[in-house]
Amino acid sequence: MTQTASPARRAGTPVPPRLTTARGAALYIGALLGPGLLLLPGLAAAAAGPASLLAWIALLALSALFAVVFAALGRGFPSAGGVIGYVTAGLGAPAGLAAGWSFLAGVVTGAPVVCLIGASYVTRLAGGGQPARAAIAALLLLAVLVLAAGGLRTSATAQLLLVGLLIAVVVTAVAGAAGAARAANWTPFAPHGWLAIGHAAATLMLSFAGWEAVAPLTTQFTDPSRQLARVAAIALAVTSALYLGLAVVTIGVLGPHAATMVPLAELLQRAVGPAGTAVAAVAAVVLTLGTTNAYINGAAIMARQLSGTGPADRTGGEPRRPAPRFLAAIAGSGLLLITLYGVGVVSPASLVAIPTALFLAVYLASMAAAVRVLRGPARRAAVPAAAAVAAVLACCGWALAVPALVAAAVAGRRWTRGGRRRPLPAPRNS
Repeated sequence: MTQTASPARRAGTPVPPRLTTARGAALYIGALLGPGLLLLPGLAAAAAGPASLLAWIALLALSALFAVVFAALGRGFPSAGGVIGYVTAGLGAPAGLAAGWSFLAGVVTGAPVVCLIGASYVTRLAGGGQPARAAIAALLLLAVLVLAAGGLRTSATAQLLLVGLLIAVVVTAVAGAAGAARAANWTPFAPHGWLAIGHAAATLMLSFAGWEAVAPLTTQFTDPSRQLARVAAIALAVTSALYLGLAVVTIGVLGPHAATMVPLAELLQRAVGPAGTAVAAVAAVVLTLGTTNAYINGAAIMARQLSGTGPADRTGGEPRRPAPRFLAAIAGSGLLLITLYGVGVVSPASLVAIPTALFLAVYLASMAAAVRVLRGPARRAAVPAAAAVAAVLACCGWALAVPALVAAAVAGRRWTRGGRRRPLPAPRNS
């Protein structure tokens, strides 16, 4: 993408409104928050007990470094096209392709996880065990695929409304249940040992992916240098308050029962009574459908970019519907993962580990690229960020094989084509 004026703009077509700081912050927060908050506090508590709070704090500190680095990448490479361009600029086209396909794979494998979250809250309300949860998750996934095949997209405004719903649910649960907190629930503090904090951090990382999303919007700000810093600060403050509030109340109120797949339902039941379970279930289903639809449509665009097929409609713009083969691939992989969960082969933590490892690999490549192409404070922030991401990635265990397989597949594809694949263009500094 270049920054030259389009023919329509040269002909006098009104220029789209610039992003305000408030709108940019809302988009940033929307990229960071997702349905993972409905599940991950319980998985983190299961991994490390009350000590999982330290994992939340450590990842929030890491988020501050991410905010600095990605804001600098957005200012320095405004036409980079996101993480693919950033990694390409610092580590070369092969690494950029591997990062792009890893990011895409993370989105695709994250879709069944989101559907499982919604299903868990439904079965918490209506009853049913693990097979019923898997069946509902499969139905949710198929419903979203049908919507996507029909060309329905989740607009930016709708996504922000969904994030607003999530914030409202979390705030209600935290504020309403906080009075039931007990000091005894914080002991023993590290029942599974201190190393378990690393495993909790690896699980929670899925809720911290999204810092890269706003950087490509840099050119839409009136004053990027000033506004990006404010946007990042606002997003960090809001997410920190939500994450820490949720983490503290989940442990303080639920105690040994915090290791549940529906922590928000448990908190809402204490906050507003029996109706809280129904509220949580409705919110979870709405968030599941809306968020997964956005994931699939965004992933379809990225898949076309990576495969080189480009726009496919007659107007030259992005096609309204994802390709049938792409939807079939999501259905096949998603239903396989959900079925494996339903028959007890994999656990929820294992399902979360797959997209988490993929996103961590992308972030590690982005931080390594930033060390090479940035200077000053941003480069100094990228160095400890890269080390921290590598440490968390090391805690992913067997899931490390997933990004390795993606990288190997990308390398093999380039090799079998005899190097004739056109490399991604390196972004230019503005």
